Amino acid sequence: MNTHMIDRRRFIGTLGAGAAGMLVGSRPAISSQIQTIAKGKADHCIMLWLGGGCCHVDTWDPKRKGDAVKRVPGSYYDPIPTVVDGVQVCEHLPRSAQIMDRISAIRTVHHDTIDEHAAAVNRMHTGRPTSGTVIYPSIGSIVAHERGAAEEGVPPYVLIGYPNLTRGPGFLGAKDSYLYLTDTEAGPRGLIPPPDVDSERIDQRRNLLKTLRKSYAANGNVDAAVRDYDTGIETSLRLAGSSFMDTFNLGREKADLRESYGGEFGQRCLLARRLVQSGVRFVEVSHNLNFINGTGWDTHKKGQLNQHGLIRELDHAFASLTLDLEANNLLDRTLIVIGTEFGRPPGFDKEGGRGHQSSTFSIVLAGGGLNHKGVIGETDELGEEIVDTPVSVPDLFATIFATLGIDPKKELYDGDRPVPITDGGRPIAQLFS
Repeated sequence: MNTHMIDRRRFIGTLGAGAAGMLVGSRPAISSQIQTIAKGKADHCIMLWLGGGCCHVDTWDPKRKGDAVKRVPGSYYDPIPTVVDGVQVCEHLPRSAQIMDRISAIRTVHHDTIDEHAAAVNRMHTGRPTSGTVIYPSIGSIVAHERGAAEEGVPPYVLIGYPNLTRGPGFLGAKDSYLYLTDTEAGPRGLIPPPDVDSERIDQRRNLLKTLRKSYAANGNVDAAVRDYDTGIETSLRLAGSSFMDTFNLGREKADLRESYGGEFGQRCLLARRLVQSGVRFVEVSHNLNFINGTGWDTHKKGQLNQHGLIRELDHAFASLTLDLEANNLLDRTLIVIGTEFGRPPGFDKEGGRGHQSSTFSIVLAGGGLNHKGVIGETDELGEEIVDTPVSVPDLFATIFATLGIDPKKELYDGDRPVPITDGGRPIAQLFS
């Protein structure tokens, strides 16, 4: 073999990263030089998902004040200082401002999916654009696959929200899927048998199912869908009969702590802490599950008018979760991610709302044992373009994986086809320095 032959994949990846850096900013977050990938010490991840597209200039990257009525571009709210010198956030994030030294608001995340929410949500859950040939696994499923549950008798991945393909295991299969729930108090309904089904009837049903399986297999049937179904059934039966279900008893928490978390979203965040303590590796918590403000974070038209309520609710729950994890000596071992599918432009539409923007937007990391800076990256005077330290979606995913001790260069397999865990991503070096 010619020793001077250039590895094709490395060449293309480096060329692509360089081109992206020239297009979106002056200095990339990751050196183009080959480097040793950082390895973090976190054991768990909690993702707070802001569905609809959270406006960065109205939250984590405030700019000059705009006017929705006169359609003057800019932030909708005033900024406030934080405990990190020179770093400001929106006035409706006062509790987060006081813990900004445990936070890194990455202000320069970017991708090229703008007009379709579903495609952008998929992008921010799998780290890749939608493919016609590969169903990529979600970030939660990859963490479940690579790390597994931290304790026996618990699932590795829990979704507090509605089930969705973008949160699923893709080619990894059902064993790396999520357990989901929408009722914080009741827990996963699929694990709660009806009142008239006692343990004896459950055993009878399991024995019947075992007989059917043996008969099916004896006829030479091999079906991936049936195998995945069996995996789900066995997992559900195992969890339903374990102490895991006690995790959902929020009544065991002190009343003042529960109150500090706030309303329903806050209670989901409290449950996420309990799930982490029980040994769950990855928890996704959906904010504003039923769009109580009418639009969620998708603040077109008059949705902008109620956005402050969402921001305050996020601030209350996020700050309480961060401090609660810290009080339980879990913050350095738990990475909190505040994610969304894209941001919103500084300009207003004719009814006072905002459109979509993916050229730059903010994703927040907290805890996880990282060297937090308050902010990573800089955008221009209106938050429309990246000025410094662009962070691609693959780079963001590589950072999250590295924080959790997962090699972002590792390859998974879709059948015989190798698929890198990230699409050429590199961790944000300064968070590990």
